[in-house]
Amino acid sequence: MTGVLTGDIINSRGSKDPEKWLTPLKEVFSKITTSDTSWEVYRGDSFQVEIEDIYSTFLMAVLIKSTMRSIKGIDVRISIGIGEKTYEGKSISESNGSAFVNSGLQFEKLKQQKINLAIMTASETINKELNLYFKLALIAMDNWTTNSAEIIKTAIENPGLSQEELGDLIGIKQSAVSERIKRASFDEIMELDLMYRHKISML
Repeated sequence: MTGVLTGDIINSRGSKDPEKWLTPLKEVFSKITTSDTSWEVYRGDSFQVEIEDIYSTFLMAVLIKSTMRSIKGIDVRISIGIGEKTYEGKSISESNGSAFVNSGLQFEKLKQQKINLAIMTASETINKELNLYFKLALIAMDNWTTNSAEIIKTAIENPGLSQEELGDLIGIKQSAVSERIKRASFDEIMELDLMYRHKISML
């Protein structure tokens, strides 16, 4: 099985300089995928990225969201599809399989329902449960400030660092790191990540 994230940038057309969000988006894709053919940005502000480690798909979606919300006025909408890859093309847009179909179908529902994160797998029970958790998590994630998003991004990218070391990276004190992590509900999101991994292991 593999994971596919399909998404688009919210408020991209309101940005006078697309490179402000496009460059960080491409940088995060290069960090979380195995090759340049595993991701693609198309139609200006839409994207698709394959995550072969299906257990990390939620955390990678959070990383993408925190990267985008670190930029003032920008957000992202992401659907996670878990399933098979039956055909591998020269680019991700040419590849096919249930993971790609699930991600695309769920993405269309996201736009209709005005929800910024959801998943589709072969299990309706798991879909229903995880999507409820996502809705609750989005109460925090959709309201991250740029500072909150920055600390989430930094913490995910540097999982072994202490709060003091995270503070050194972005130039703030440990007490400020602690406050931002608490305000961003980071611990609860990491608990959800553990639950997500458990549910995905049941597929």
